[in-house]
Formats: sequence, C-alpha cells, structure tokens
Amino acid sequence: MSQSGQHLTINGIRLWVEDTGGSGPPVLFSHGLLWSTRMFDAQVATLRSRYRCIAWDHRGQGRSDVPNVHAISIEDCYADAVALIEQLGVGPVHIVGLSMGGFVAMRLAARRPGLVRSCVLLETSAETEPAENVPRYRTLNRVTRWFGLRLVANKVMPIMFGETFLNDPARAVERAVWRERLSENRRDIWRAVNGVIERAPIMPELSHITAPTLIMVGDEDVATVPLKAERIHAAVRGSKLVRIPHAGHTSSVEQPGHVTAAIEAWVGRVEAGEHG
Repeated sequence: MSQSGQHLTINGIRLWVEDTGGSGPPVLFSHGLLWSTRMFDAQVATLRSRYRCIAWDHRGQGRSDVPNVHAISIEDCYADAVALIEQLGVGPVHIVGLSMGGFVAMRLAARRPGLVRSCVLLETSAETEPAENVPRYRTLNRVTRWFGLRLVANKVMPIMFGETFLNDPARAVERAVWRERLSENRRDIWRAVNGVIERAPIMPELSHITAPTLIMVGDEDVATVPLKAERIHAAVRGSKLVRIPHAGHTSSVEQPGHVTAAIEAWVGRVEAGEHG
C-alpha cells in the first residue's frame, strides 16, 4: 500500500495511521484482532481513487504503541476512533470494521452518530465472547504471552480463515504470507486479546444506530458465526445483511473482490443519497 503512514498521538498514545489523502469522502478502516491495516490493502487499493481511505492500527497491535495494562479495552479503542476522526477533521466517515474492528464501529455508530455517514460491519458480534470459547482463547493467550504467537499459529489459522482459503493449493503462497504475519505479532499482543475476551456487549445499544448499515459475514466463519450477524441485522433498523461465499473470519483477505465490490457499491449508494 503506497499511502503515507505516520504515528499520531491519540489519547496520549502513538497510533500508526495510514491515509491516502485527497478530497474524496472519507472511509475509515478498523481492523481485526491480531492483524493490522494490512488486512484492508485490497480494499484501499481499489477505493483510493474515489475516496480518502484512512486505516489505523489499534493500540497494542501492529505498529501502534502498547500501553502497560492487563487488557486493552474495546472502550479505549472506541475512544481512539472518536479522537482520530476529530483530530483529522474528517467526520462524518464511512466506517468499515472487521471483527474487533466491528466492535469499535458499532460503538461509534451507536454513540456518536454525527461522526458516521455509514457503517459496514464484517465478521463481527454485538455480544460477549461465548463462554465456550473463553478457556481455549485464554490458553492460547497464555502461550502467546510467554512464547509468542508462532508456537500457536497452527491453532489460530483455522479460527481466522475458512476451509476454502486454508485448503486451496493455488493460494499456498498467500496463506504462508498471512501465517507469517500472524506469527510476527509481538508477545505483548496478549493485552489486546484480553480486551477482546473481556469485552462488554454492545447489543443493547444497536437500536441507537441510525446510519445506513451493511452487515457481511462469511459462510465459513467459525469465530463469529453467521447467526451473530443475523442478530445484529435484526437489531439495527434498516440494515442489510449479505453472506460472503467461501469466506471465513478474515473475508477482506479471503474474498477481497467480493468484499471490495460490496463496500464500493454501498458507500456509493449512500453518497448518492439512496440510503438513509
């Protein structure tokens, strides 16, 4: 991705921000846990010709700084998103959030509607982490804290990606790239993982979302199963739900063309006044 990147101090911590610039309507990208701005490279490459694309690494992840806390809360990440929009002076934005990025996007749309032009949610949930997942995730997190993610990458890849992507021989090189990116996470990523595991639900606030909202979910997502997306769809008035074929929890990577086309069409219709 060729847009400029820099560290900006947001709420007292340095966050890595990539901004294509330009005068087009702003589209803000909020990434998922264990990843970075890189998960939206394909989308930005296409959209940057028409829109100002801004992506940032959440605190404790990617190239952003890591606070010395037990858990980096979703509430702090939400506050960072608000401050980033206000500091750049780009609101209202089209916010695109995947998984953990969706936790942030839903809070932004529900609590600060004046900052959100439209909302695109991918592979996310408005509920707490399912109780059956917590022991497994805490075990993986403990290993990560002491030994790094490389040791558990083989366990994490099937959570992050669907069967189609994981088993396609033609995508072996691409799969290896993403496995390496996963493995390269700093050991202190455990702080961000705790924040996701311990998050509060946002479901009770979804009725406050008034921005046009597109919800997308891969039909192979095992981390936030399609039922989670259906519940968000039922709670957000006027929202649209789209299933992404042959995609798991990282659909922006697994089915980049499908995801990009859906975002481009949605944002374009909102800009043309066809939604909301």
